[in-house]
Amino acid sequence: MKMNDIGAHAIGQPAKGAIRNAMTIDVEDYFQVSAFAPTIARDQWENIPCRVERNMERILAILAERDVKATFFTLGWIAERYPQVVRDIVAGGHELASHGYAHLRASDQTPEQFRDDITRSKAVLEDIGGCAVLGYRAPSFSIGHANLWALDTLAEAGYRYSSSIYPVVHDHYGMPDAPRFPFYPNGEGGLLEVPITTVRIRGRNLPAGGGGYFRFFPYALSRWLMARVNRDDGKPGIFYLHPWEIDPEQPRQTGISFKTRFRHYINLERTESRLKALTRDFAWDRMDRIFL
Repeated sequence: MKMNDIGAHAIGQPAKGAIRNAMTIDVEDYFQVSAFAPTIARDQWENIPCRVERNMERILAILAERDVKATFFTLGWIAERYPQVVRDIVAGGHELASHGYAHLRASDQTPEQFRDDITRSKAVLEDIGGCAVLGYRAPSFSIGHANLWALDTLAEAGYRYSSSIYPVVHDHYGMPDAPRFPFYPNGEGGLLEVPITTVRIRGRNLPAGGGGYFRFFPYALSRWLMARVNRDDGKPGIFYLHPWEIDPEQPRQTGISFKTRFRHYINLERTESRLKALTRDFAWDRMDRIFL
């Protein structure tokens, strides 16, 4: 693996006509992550200081500086309490999409509960944003073999695409044998599933789409992985980030495991500069404009 083998135009400025990758943000706050669910009860959320507004302002400013348009998978819970965040997303020319209402893992819900959650979220977001919501991303990429019925439910609720499957091996999620690139689980004309980006190396899918891996890996490796997908596969990549990942000053949680602490807090202080570099090094656009 040559870390500098990323193409002549990948550093500093995308090449003219470069493949557009999808920039996506999962709009949730630090206390809502699934890993904190055992220690932070949902009925405590209302009493915890929220930092999503200030972090979203910074992310929107970074994207505006480079004229990058993105897709924001937004919690209905956040939208109801901070409607200006939703309005700012839409005013910036970005795509408004759903992350569910209450950040419940799809795999932890019954079909009826899931339908209620995604329907409520869609209605809240469309009412505040004044635009159609076509995309959905399950919290913690929690759609897999055991609950593929969720994709049918999304289509029935009026969604046109999902980005809820991560074709990797992981202890909390993953469907490693899923297709690496967009596919129609139930045939063309149905819901489109757009998996998070991976790179195939030595018979295994390596994560290349952001999140905790973007903070853990050196930036040069993340850049190489995304560039390889563009160059060798000839496909757009999908990158994702959470607003709390650019916030090293967020309150530290107690009573969590070493693994959870490591995954959540590693390199928070470096993420904002890496995001800025990413917006310079690649061409970006919204999910709906790339895949629909």
